[in-house]
Amino acid sequence: MTAGNSAQGSDTHEVTLVEAVNLALRRALTDDPEVVILGEDVGTNGGVFRATLGLREQFGYKRVIDTPLAEALIAGISVGMASQGMRPVAEIQFMGFINSAVEQMLCHAGRLRNRTRGRLSCPMVLRAPFGGGIHAPEHHSESTEAMFAHMPGLRVVIPSSPTRAYGLLLSAIRDPDPVVFLEPKRIYRLVRQQVVDDGQGLPLDTCFTLRQGKDLTMVSWGAMIHETLLAAKELARQGVEAEVIDVATISPLDMVTILRSVEKTGRCVVIQEAPRSFGVGSEISARIGEEALLYLRSPVQRVTGYDTPMPYPKNENLYMPSTADIIEAARATLENA
Repeated sequence: MTAGNSAQGSDTHEVTLVEAVNLALRRALTDDPEVVILGEDVGTNGGVFRATLGLREQFGYKRVIDTPLAEALIAGISVGMASQGMRPVAEIQFMGFINSAVEQMLCHAGRLRNRTRGRLSCPMVLRAPFGGGIHAPEHHSESTEAMFAHMPGLRVVIPSSPTRAYGLLLSAIRDPDPVVFLEPKRIYRLVRQQVVDDGQGLPLDTCFTLRQGKDLTMVSWGAMIHETLLAAKELARQGVEAEVIDVATISPLDMVTILRSVEKTGRCVVIQEAPRSFGVGSEISARIGEEALLYLRSPVQRVTGYDTPMPYPKNENLYMPSTADIIEAARATLENA
């Protein structure tokens, strides 16, 4: 879903990912009076990562709403607002705190259209920073995106750059159904990109091919796109051309793009930060096995986190997949006949 130009006009900004989120929220609030933002500290403090900085001052306390420390309440109020025609954008401070909101998302947000046979919809967005890499304590570094991908009725969107954060968030806010929008906080301020604030959304439910290649396919999303691109660059120096695909929307999953690439290259490495078992990478691997087995020249390789909680800061780097891990997996799939 994309949007046309709005009356606000357009400017180009060199921004980080978190600043692109702020830019998209500002645009959405300007363009649509039904958009409201709510969450813990989103107003006066501008959010724990400053994603909503300055929005309360511009749009007022009725549209940028500080809530109690109650994630179930935040999600529940958002479902109610959305069912009555508003477009709430709710923030959960860290993905580790999102579990209290799951009941509202699973039992109500994702089922409202089906439950009412289309009479009601739930155009809400649940935003949350997620993933490790910032040396935070327990409950601040989870990557449990597969949990939401398993819930029918929810879209799950994960940007990997400032430009995609801006365009995907705008499309998520404009979507008629609920979207869980997960922001990889490790790359919140990693790079800057030129983002045109023109109100144009990017398509949901679509993978983005970031690099063309013929020798193998590398599939990832979120913060791990950074290491995946670095690995592809190093492999290119060694004479291996890897195609890099950013999944972006993990549910519903655009397997057409992934399968088309695998049919061309015959080899695939899937990279995720989340634990190894029962994850999005497992689903992608299974679908490739079901639908493209005869094109494979070697087994699909997975590079993942471990089936343990994220360790405390001192050992965090041992848990996170690295560029070297990705290159090793790529080499393994290339060496198989």
